[in-house]
Amino acid sequence: MNDDRYRGWVRPGPVPPGGVAVEEGESLDYLCGHFRIFQYERGHRYSTDDVLTAWYGTQWAPRVDRAADLGSGIGSVAMIAAWRLPGAHFCTVEAQEMSLRLARKSVAWNGLQNRFRLYLGDLRDPSILESEEPFDLVTGSPPYFPEGTATPAVHGQAVPARIEVRGSVHDYAAAAARILRAGGVFAFVFPTLQRDRALDALSAHGLVLLRSREVVFKEGEPSLISLFAASRAEDLPPSFTRPSPGKPWVEPPLIIRDRAGRVHPEYATVRLGFGFPPGDVAAGEAE
Repeated sequence: MNDDRYRGWVRPGPVPPGGVAVEEGESLDYLCGHFRIFQYERGHRYSTDDVLTAWYGTQWAPRVDRAADLGSGIGSVAMIAAWRLPGAHFCTVEAQEMSLRLARKSVAWNGLQNRFRLYLGDLRDPSILESEEPFDLVTGSPPYFPEGTATPAVHGQAVPARIEVRGSVHDYAAAAARILRAGGVFAFVFPTLQRDRALDALSAHGLVLLRSREVVFKEGEPSLISLFAASRAEDLPPSFTRPSPGKPWVEPPLIIRDRAGRVHPEYATVRLGFGFPPGDVAAGEAE
């Protein structure tokens, strides 16, 4: 695909400085607009889950000067959010050095050094962001499965992205509640079948679900993942917390592809909203 055009569509946004080399075993792929991301060819690679987490958080956070991404991996969620929020500053927390190394390369390639602070550490450590001011938006893509309940990935770097080896959705919710600014939003993705676990995690840490949306990857099939947006109960008026805090606004499902396998019209506009061509996925881009 031409770097700037795809079937008459022009790639939006400024062109980053680039200038960072691709090493053996890595690829450099489009992320959003002209932003690109370094990934291991056989390791964890960003997915629709990451893209939609960034989209949902930037869609519903009322105002974002400062944002944080928990368990940030290779930095995909934070950098997509940064592309959509050009005035915001970001902090990321990641426990794997090999993932953080790739995130640092991507931050440099995209010219984001002045807007990003990348922390190596465990999001369960309450001291990890204690020197930082609170955040207007906190995002996260928690691992989906407790240890022993799913087959681990072959590449060691990808294991924590899927298996709860360093905390669960409860730990993400605890960290978000600790670092959110008053009125801030915690946006995350989690399996639809485990919705109760997500709601329990929010409730246990003083967070109230404001809205959620199921994602259907092919029309007519069951939803596999859902998007959630929550705020701290103490920052909300009583009407949000009494008498039915368990009844947030549930949006209609977001359908990725229709029954014929074509990109759904709404998802086409979502793709435009994070700087991707609206049609089928082009070479070098993830879905």
